[in-house]
Amino acid sequence: MPELPEAETIARGLDAAIAGRRIERIKIHRDEVVEPMSPAAFRRGLRGRRVLSVGRRAKWIAALLDDGGRWVTQLRMTGRFTWAPPSPLRSEAHLSASFVIEDDGGVIRFYDTRRFGRMWVLDEDEWAELDARLGVEPLSERFTPRLLADLLSNSRAPVRNFLLDQKRIAGVGNIYAVEALFRARIDPRRPARCLDRNDVRRLHNAIRSVLSAAVDRRGTTFSDYRDVLGAGGGFQNALKVYDSEGEECLRCGGTIERCVLAGRSAYFCPDCQR
Repeated sequence: MPELPEAETIARGLDAAIAGRRIERIKIHRDEVVEPMSPAAFRRGLRGRRVLSVGRRAKWIAALLDDGGRWVTQLRMTGRFTWAPPSPLRSEAHLSASFVIEDDGGVIRFYDTRRFGRMWVLDEDEWAELDARLGVEPLSERFTPRLLADLLSNSRAPVRNFLLDQKRIAGVGNIYAVEALFRARIDPRRPARCLDRNDVRRLHNAIRSVLSAAVDRRGTTFSDYRDVLGAGGGFQNALKVYDSEGEECLRCGGTIERCVLAGRSAYFCPDCQR
């Protein structure tokens, strides 16, 4: 599932392609992509609107429109946008929606193999309500060691599970949570509220450094993820522990282990992450 670095990469690509342009035509190829809106309501809310900018909130893509609303997309597991020069609108395998951009701005297409992705047009109040439900952005100035300590102190959950809670810290998924805990030398099973001051400081630094490095490498590609021009990410080549069960720890030579927390695999080195 795309996480913060992948969503950030996609948002930047869309911003470069369509910011300042109007959306001329929209074709919904699969009605469920805009549920619970109807395709007609979605088209009415978006057609003719100028996209002022495209950004990211948590794992969501959010395009600011000229009426103050947002065109919001939740990628979920396999959703991806592509940009291409002007071309006919036609149905294709896994294509959910197409958007024709003015002034020969090309066509934006949204593909989704597993069909879990969703998009909506929200007014200002609806966007504010969604934004308020999401936690702090981990690459923002607001995300400080003190804030992280306060958030951790109220949670009995394993620290890996805590990092996946989008109401606390927005945008971190399993890949980057596992990698950050490895860098911070913290066992993913430890109760969040049991981390001491030094643990919190290391974890804060690790979260920011892992996410920043992944954004620089345009995300992590294992199978489906691509940017809007079809290129994969490069951070998979920098992973230290994720999906490495049984392999040698690159830091200490121990053996990477896997545990299951809340139905999701977590990878760690029991020698490094005590």
